Amino acid sequence: MAEAPGVPYRTTGSTLLHPLSQLLGIPLDQVNFVACQLFALLAAFWFRIYLSPSNVSSVVRHAFATLFGIYFAVFCFGWYSIHIFVLVMMSYGIMNIASIPNIHSPLMIITQKITTLAFQVHDGIGRRPEDLTAEQNRLAVKIRPSLLEYLSYLLNFMSVIAGPCSNYKDYIAFIEGRHVHMKLLEVNWKQKGYDRLPDPSPTGAVIYKLCITFVSLLLFLTLTKTYPVTYIVDSQFINNTSFLSRLGYLYIAMQASKPKYYFAWTLVCIDVTADAVNNAAGYGFSGVDEQGNFHWDLLSNLNIWNIETATSFKMYIENWNIQTAAWLKRVCYDRAPWYPTALTFILSALWHGVYPGYYFTFITGLLMTLASRAIRNNYRHYFLSSKSLKVVYDIVTWFVTQLAVCYTVAPFVMLAVEPTIKLYKSMYFHMHILSLLLLLVLPIKPQDHTMRQLQNQVTHSSVKDKKEK
Repeated sequence: MAEAPGVPYRTTGSTLLHPLSQLLGIPLDQVNFVACQLFALLAAFWFRIYLSPSNVSSVVRHAFATLFGIYFAVFCFGWYSIHIFVLVMMSYGIMNIASIPNIHSPLMIITQKITTLAFQVHDGIGRRPEDLTAEQNRLAVKIRPSLLEYLSYLLNFMSVIAGPCSNYKDYIAFIEGRHVHMKLLEVNWKQKGYDRLPDPSPTGAVIYKLCITFVSLLLFLTLTKTYPVTYIVDSQFINNTSFLSRLGYLYIAMQASKPKYYFAWTLVCIDVTADAVNNAAGYGFSGVDEQGNFHWDLLSNLNIWNIETATSFKMYIENWNIQTAAWLKRVCYDRAPWYPTALTFILSALWHGVYPGYYFTFITGLLMTLASRAIRNNYRHYFLSSKSLKVVYDIVTWFVTQLAVCYTVAPFVMLAVEPTIKLYKSMYFHMHILSLLLLLVLPIKPQDHTMRQLQNQVTHSSVKDKKEK
């Protein structure tokens, strides 16, 4: 009998954990990733306790976060990490050489953090305050960051491997020890019943999120292997099962694939059920609620409860990969003069990479979003007259939303063209057809875009200023 193939171990990163990879039966690159995040969790506690702003200067904190981040990148990606470092340094050079009004253009070719910083510097130095929205004014960076601040923001060990993307001003406030105080002032902590400035601890949030991490990991290791996505495009399965059975298995397989992302984001990015690493370092405090409870969800990347109970495609998207959705809104949706929804979906596909499955998912997602918006605008108000009708509406929309999401994201998991087309053919392209029919039949009500109105006001103001000159 031929010997079974071993676990793939080829990686450009470190091979130190190859024996552990073989023992667990998990690819080495994934073992390296998890090992780095676990080590980052321990380093984050040490960082918060021994390198707190009261003990060391912000320069030391910046340097430590940067050097550890570089080490993690090299450990995981080896010489491939040169791509990260070259792009980071090139972008810093561009930011300091390019004229401020054009600073955002060349930096759009790289990652979320660089484009976020580029737009925020552009808003702070290259635009007039009266031309900005309230959020853009709040996040505007009015002074170019130093090289150390820049490298620390982009390469810090808490987020260099997989995010999240935070705002530059929040990160600098965290490094300088102003983060918690700033958030408490924003919510007026004195009105929450505190006599003196509280000092919230992230320990409880970290423990809770680690529990979610553990549960997600168990589900990932069991469900994902029990219900493989590839089975849905197996010819024998397609030929021997009914349409409803195939649709049911698609739902189960997509549900089984979610814990993979829950696990990754729980360990890496802060949210109601996530980022132990950033919380452990003391980063991610968002304020105090009416009951006086502290919240550590500033960088939330997903809300599992809202995802599983979403009654619209929009609600689902807003609670899945929250920080990426916020980034897309700030750099594209709020700035696009025309077709903001379509352009945002296109940018999201381009940002994710070159796999065809990504483009199938985001083009399909655009159709689903527009169709669900049309239904909501035209029919939802009929179901708000009584509680029972509202419950019926919520149940039906929840059921349809969950099936629509599974149908939409399947190509994202399968990546390639052939299995995607095979899947959609087996499903008779029914969601595509229904969405197109709804968009053709239902009247499309214009959206009340505050941003569009503001842009029009800015345009009129600019024209007026030119005439006066």
